Amino acid sequence: MFPIRDHNPSGRVPHVTRLLVALNVLIFLGYWFLLPSDAALERFFFDWGLVPGRAVYEGAWGGVLTSMFLHAGWAHLLGNMLFLWIFGDNLEDQFGPLGFLLFYLACGAAAAGAQIAADPGSGIPMVGASGAIAGVMGGYLLLFPRARVDVLFFFLIFFRIFAIPAWAVLGFWFGSQVVAGLATPVDLGGVAYWAHAGGFVAGLLLVLPLWLRGGGVRFWQRSAGHPAHPPVVYARTRIPLVRRG
Repeated sequence: MFPIRDHNPSGRVPHVTRLLVALNVLIFLGYWFLLPSDAALERFFFDWGLVPGRAVYEGAWGGVLTSMFLHAGWAHLLGNMLFLWIFGDNLEDQFGPLGFLLFYLACGAAAAGAQIAADPGSGIPMVGASGAIAGVMGGYLLLFPRARVDVLFFFLIFFRIFAIPAWAVLGFWFGSQVVAGLATPVDLGGVAYWAHAGGFVAGLLLVLPLWLRGGGVRFWQRSAGHPAHPPVVYARTRIPLVRRG
């Protein structure tokens, strides 16, 4: 299940969202092609990523910020940037450019804190914008629970696109992170599930005052949980079941 776009237009040009995407891509290209070996890449991540043990015991907290702009590979980068592109513009529309940037960074910091709390002595570097973007997703869920998100479903050898309410897509994603976090020993490395879950919760909580100022439940009632702007209507196309060879 992979979100590919939403039907929720924003009321302004999302300059900060575009800037964040550009920065992440440019930084990734800068080190991915310049570092000469896997060993050099590992050292780079250790120096500039977030290493919980170094942060807790050596005071190396700079990685909280720098780790948000590093990615471990092409799939990691492209997946994160797709999610930021889908959901970021609507939060920027609500917060304004500066407010959204501060919100994004705060969610990333909260995500880092959650991962540190889960394994404070870890020597494994954490990299990626996933925690900050998870916060964007949490805020989106609170503000636009019924906005439609187009999701590409893979089932064995077939795929199809369905439009699904945001509450179902994002709620499922959050639940999957919590379940995976509970089922996976934190010292194994791999996916930072607790950073994802922590960022998501932080985003929801940070958007809560905005939602309350908008009237709380009345904010939903005015638009039935949909965006304030008319939703995008994509051309209807018949997407056949396709066999993946």
